[in-house]
Amino acid sequence: MGKVKTTYYCQTCGAQSPKWIGHCPACGNWNTYVEEVVSAPEKKTSWKKIDGSKKQEVRPHALQEITLQDEHRIILPDQELNRVLGGGLVPGSLILLGGEPGIGKSTLLLQLALMMNGKRILYVSGEESESQIKMRAERLRLSNDNFFILTETAIENIFYHLGETRPDLVIADSIQTLYTSKIESSPGSVSQIRESAAELLRFAKESATPVILVGHITKDGMIAGPKLLEHMVDTVLQFEGDRHHVYRILRSVKNRFGSTAEIGIYEMLGSGLREVNNPSEVLIAQREEALSGTAIAATMEGIRPLLIETQALVSSAVYGTPQRSSTGFDLRRLSMLLAVLEKRCGFRLGSKDVFLNIAGGIKVEDPAIDLAVICAILSSSEDIAISAGICSSAEVGLSGEIRPVTKIENRISEAEKMGFEKILISKYNLRGFDQKRFKNIRVMPVARVEEVFSELFG
Repeated sequence: MGKVKTTYYCQTCGAQSPKWIGHCPACGNWNTYVEEVVSAPEKKTSWKKIDGSKKQEVRPHALQEITLQDEHRIILPDQELNRVLGGGLVPGSLILLGGEPGIGKSTLLLQLALMMNGKRILYVSGEESESQIKMRAERLRLSNDNFFILTETAIENIFYHLGETRPDLVIADSIQTLYTSKIESSPGSVSQIRESAAELLRFAKESATPVILVGHITKDGMIAGPKLLEHMVDTVLQFEGDRHHVYRILRSVKNRFGSTAEIGIYEMLGSGLREVNNPSEVLIAQREEALSGTAIAATMEGIRPLLIETQALVSSAVYGTPQRSSTGFDLRRLSMLLAVLEKRCGFRLGSKDVFLNIAGGIKVEDPAIDLAVICAILSSSEDIAISAGICSSAEVGLSGEIRPVTKIENRISEAEKMGFEKILISKYNLRGFDQKRFKNIRVMPVARVEEVFSELFG
């Protein structure tokens, strides 16, 4: 019988230490180290190959000997998820889906499983009972005769039912609830999460069965558990959005089989999640009268152009220190843009409260939104509404210059399709494309912030 060895793991970041320490040097949190068993008496392996075939002999191959084969993918009925995954689900892939509690992770996967008619789906639930999942399925008004529910948390029992069911897709909700008897620590600990994910990874690769794991996230927005978990899986998806808004965004943080720049947009309804095929329509508020402090920006998420509305409110500071608040936009970048307006353009905003909001409850990191942010701030400061037919797409530099952005033709095409009459872009973006192809929209090149102010407010 082998000797039991233990070590201390940080339950936040997964760092380890041979002895207990109060302050984690890796993530900076206090009192997060817990003693866990790292080696115990050897037990039988949880996973055995379903077909019982012998393991293929592995040997090194020269690069010239390797032949490329067309990658077969499982085309999903959810087009938004197909786009984010890079064209479908790769057999044998391990996917980790993270998101805040109540954001709709379980609803998204249950809806996907029920729509995959003709495929055998095993839904392993460690958090909800069978009746709870049945109630959600009835609310979605979907059915699948090959959909099976297993309420189990022990890895050994799960693998037994995998051999009996032989599914085409496995969904585990969630990885934090699973445990294996090979590790003596409690479920949700670093050791249990790592070992359970390793067993599922081996099952996915050897049986060519895709596995989707649901993961909790911490208060910092990171997936709970060790960072090693994100390195083990093939794809990491982030399901985000404000629970007080109806729109949800599915982002690819890591993808070995596709791009990480794609997003999928959903609308949360009482009957489930609805795919949003034209996000620009829902991200732009429909108003009958022009209001000051709003501007439209043409952004890109991967290869997908979006038109979103930026809202700004500039008012006199009641207290001694002016407030700076931003929702959906980097607060530090907002401070930089305010400094550019004050230093380069002479606008006195240092004693003003400035509030910025990206409509729809989404977060934007594209620098092409800079010009729309400045336009919204100037519009609110001067209390002059911007024409509803004008949008913009450009980055703003520290010296007040308007800098070019990538894929400008796609942005202009999306604005033209949505009925906009004018679009403000950097004059350095004029090289390389023909303006004559855009017949229903006028391209207005600008070089400085002062020119933008003159174009919009005269």
